[in-house]
Amino acid sequence: MIKYSPVAIFVYNRADNTRKTLEALMHNQHASETDIYVFSDGGKDERSWEQVNEVRRLLHDVEQEVQTTHSLKSMTIVERPKNIYLERNIIEGISYVLEHHDTIIVLEDDIVTSPFFLDYMNQAFYIYKDDEKVMHVSGFTNLDLPCDDGEEFYFTPHMSGWGWGTWSSKWKQHFTHYQSRVDALAGMTEEDMNSMQYDGVFPCLKSLDKNPIPWDICWEIAIYKAGGLCLTPYHTLVRNIGLDSGTHFRGNRWLQRYEFDREPLNHAIVITHQTAEKDEEKEQLFKLAIRDWGIRYTWLGKTLRFIYKKYKQIMRK
Repeated sequence: MIKYSPVAIFVYNRADNTRKTLEALMHNQHASETDIYVFSDGGKDERSWEQVNEVRRLLHDVEQEVQTTHSLKSMTIVERPKNIYLERNIIEGISYVLEHHDTIIVLEDDIVTSPFFLDYMNQAFYIYKDDEKVMHVSGFTNLDLPCDDGEEFYFTPHMSGWGWGTWSSKWKQHFTHYQSRVDALAGMTEEDMNSMQYDGVFPCLKSLDKNPIPWDICWEIAIYKAGGLCLTPYHTLVRNIGLDSGTHFRGNRWLQRYEFDREPLNHAIVITHQTAEKDEEKEQLFKLAIRDWGIRYTWLGKTLRFIYKKYKQIMRK
């Protein structure tokens, strides 16, 4: 019998995105059987506190709605009294939820889900709970694959942090929030690092130079070191609606588009037990899709990018 996993949502200062994320989640199959934990980070200054408080007013309005409509099983709001930054908010929030539950589904405040997202995640948790090799379930994929053969998911060592989940036992056993590049790469060879970065096309290890080191590269490394795999759908079940307004990333649709910015899948996926192994064909397709982080430039973007590169060359002389 499937036991429905809780969802942890991490929010900061984007009320409109948070509203859309919650609305989509509440329209999911099994939403009424799902416990939700929302972790609201504090502001950094007066302006951000105004935005944070706007988000929190929204959260409490939704909480009142849930109590009336029972659209969710429960909703717990955790308000940070100060800004503890994204990494700490997520890591501490995940740890808190996994002290009380065997699995967790993780969303940030800009991830709009398919109505079938929760069903997909809970099926995967149930069917692969005893498979030590399967460490992560992704709701997003950079690919857009046909389902002609009847299969709708595959396995890859690459994890996606846009709507994902894992098991308490696997997270607690393997996750480490590395404090330095040296610690993170301990025991890894040049071949390992090259493989993990898909021959340099996916330069994820650059994130190890950030302070603090992002949680997702730590989890990516943990999965790789453990020889783990991530169950991933053929077509995305989530959409990131915050690519133009993120704290850590901002795009411009006049200059570029995102090849993987697609509408979420609009039908259910049936998860079956298969032998978990890396699919080399899908790995090559990912390598092509992730080129330039999936960014495809418009003619204006290409022109400005060319001018910028020429300028950088001149300045280096």
